[in-house]
Amino acid sequence: MRRLTLVLLCALVALPLAGQTTLNGAGATFPNPMYSKWFSEYHKLHADVQVNYQSIGSGGGIRQVTEGTVDFGASDMPMTEAQLKEAQEKRKTRILNIPTVLGADVPAYNIPGVTGDVKFTPDALAGIFLGRITKWNDSAITSVNPGINFPDKPIIVVHRSDGSGTSFIWTDYLSKISADWESKVGRNTSVQWPVGLGGKGNEGVAGSIRQLAGAIGYVELIYAVQNNISYGSVKNSAGNFVKASLETVTAAAASAPKMPADFRVSITNPPGKDAYPISSFTWLLIPEQSKDAAKGKILADFLNWMVTDGQKMAAALSYAPLPDNVAQKVKEAIKQVK
Repeated sequence: MRRLTLVLLCALVALPLAGQTTLNGAGATFPNPMYSKWFSEYHKLHADVQVNYQSIGSGGGIRQVTEGTVDFGASDMPMTEAQLKEAQEKRKTRILNIPTVLGADVPAYNIPGVTGDVKFTPDALAGIFLGRITKWNDSAITSVNPGINFPDKPIIVVHRSDGSGTSFIWTDYLSKISADWESKVGRNTSVQWPVGLGGKGNEGVAGSIRQLAGAIGYVELIYAVQNNISYGSVKNSAGNFVKASLETVTAAAASAPKMPADFRVSITNPPGKDAYPISSFTWLLIPEQSKDAAKGKILADFLNWMVTDGQKMAAALSYAPLPDNVAQKVKEAIKQVK
């Protein structure tokens, strides 16, 4: 009896050591399907680690990691110098921008009577989102889509209503291809949209496009695929109409500017002939020094798993894995996470 009591006492004492550690994160919706898969698979390997990720948009991810209300953030826009400085002042540690995968913003649409792939020139996309092209049978659209009978119907523009890295990618691209867009609207996670209806998250925009006849909006590729929404090809800087895919997003990364040491880079509108022009890395925002050393160790372990085994899961969810040279640089950067 005494031995049984001792065993039970030992078991009770051991319970806290066997307890679960929860990492809290928040941010980008663009990579949410990928992150959900990763966090689930990592939990299967480490039953004592639970990752709670809130898909609230990149703006919220940057804000929360800066305030220290989460263990890590996520964004499709690398943090600016001002944001990095503010975060370091508040948290007393640097925030590392760690690239995880590549994805693409696609022009997704719901055009009555049109089932084929629609081609979009940069001028047409800028014109639509500036509110200058208002009908689907406008010559800016019909001239590059012979054989498609476009309806004389209004274009309903759908954009993000929340602070969004997906918006940053879209507006970064539009700023590069349209001087009017750059001067009147610019690039950011939130902008003053000239026209359109707002939807929360990639999920909200995808839902609105499905429901509204005549709608066009921008969503991450996987949301168009999962929701069975038509999306078009875009004319790239080499003059070719290219549709988003694993291959064309990878081509964009390959032809983009050299990756800087801090990983903060834009790869929209790259020069490659096969490159999809609205592609981007997405980043986890990781404190170099966590408040809780145990959590810092878990974060480093997760990141090492993410950049090796995790990359093998990207293609199944329509994300492109990190190029090998970038993955090697990420492995070195992870050594700074404590």
